[in-house]
Amino acid sequence: MTTELKPYMDVDSELCKGCQLCLDVCPKSVIAISDKLNSSSYHPAYYIGDGCTGCGLCFYACPEPGAIRVVKP
Repeated sequence: MTTELKPYMDVDSELCKGCQLCLDVCPKSVIAISDKLNSSSYHPAYYIGDGCTGCGLCFYACPEPGAIRVVKP
């Protein structure tokens, strides 16, 4: 049995300021905004868990260095 590793995006919820720019550029709409607050009182973005193509548009749209990374296993 083989498991296909799929790309995904990862958000550092402590660095994310909830600007939603990543949501606007995601072609697959696989990013959402959390109802929970981070330690800076922002609602951070998060990956919904399926469907990322690894295109990296979220990474390039994000104004916060290090807040988003795209993993392509």
